[in-house]
Amino acid sequence: MCRTVSDAVKVLDTIVGYDAFDAAATRAASKYIPSGGYMQFLKKDGLRGKRIGVLNGFFQKSGETQLRVYNQHFTTMREHGAVVIENLDVATNLTALLADIGANEGIAIRAEFKLYMNAYLADLWSSPVRSLTDVIAFNNAHPVEERLEEYGQDNLIAAEKTQGIGSVEKAAIQRLEELSANGLEKLMKEKQLDAIVTPDTTASSLLAIAGHPAIVVPAGYAEAGVPFGICFGGLQGYEPRLIEMAYAFEQATKVRKQPKYASEPAKTRFVL
Repeated sequence: MCRTVSDAVKVLDTIVGYDAFDAAATRAASKYIPSGGYMQFLKKDGLRGKRIGVLNGFFQKSGETQLRVYNQHFTTMREHGAVVIENLDVATNLTALLADIGANEGIAIRAEFKLYMNAYLADLWSSPVRSLTDVIAFNNAHPVEERLEEYGQDNLIAAEKTQGIGSVEKAAIQRLEELSANGLEKLMKEKQLDAIVTPDTTASSLLAIAGHPAIVVPAGYAEAGVPFGICFGGLQGYEPRLIEMAYAFEQATKVRKQPKYASEPAKTRFVL
């Protein structure tokens, strides 16, 4: 999370590359890193010539204020040279697709979370906890400090019950790959899209299940000044063109405002 697209790209340039602690994933992803880094793609004319798809079923759930603003932004994109293609379906039944993704994503995430959390904690030089089991026990021993009554730790407990990547988890991962290949990837290739746009993070799972990149840029402010964004998402290796579009959109709209802090900070509830 950064203030601007430029800030985010600076962070990206710093963190990309091979990591021995995540060798397989970072080695595979390294082939997409452009020579000269990502800063070169901060272009004010980055929307020109881009084909941008608007998926059905996402913007329709937005409030009246948000929907009006999003439609204005589609006009702005066209004015800056983009080809905006509306009314695209990523599936014949979006609700069923998202439910299928959610169910299988949950199976995979719980098992992978335990594996990677245990590996991370075990490698720390100094820590009061060395495993997910330790984390759960620590929370139980400090319920007030860890605010267990408010947040709980059902997801941690569910992850702890997993036993690695077995047949069920492998089937879930394979299903997610199929859903991506036959859904988003197929649509973007058939329509020759450079990006899809969706409200905020509503398409995060749709993109994440196959490791596809996305960037959310401020789009406007709803009631009580609550901000909302627009997400530019693409396929693996599309980071350069996503940066071009997001930066050009940001510069064309200048939506972001310096946040104002209330005397009493709002409480946000997280479920663990």
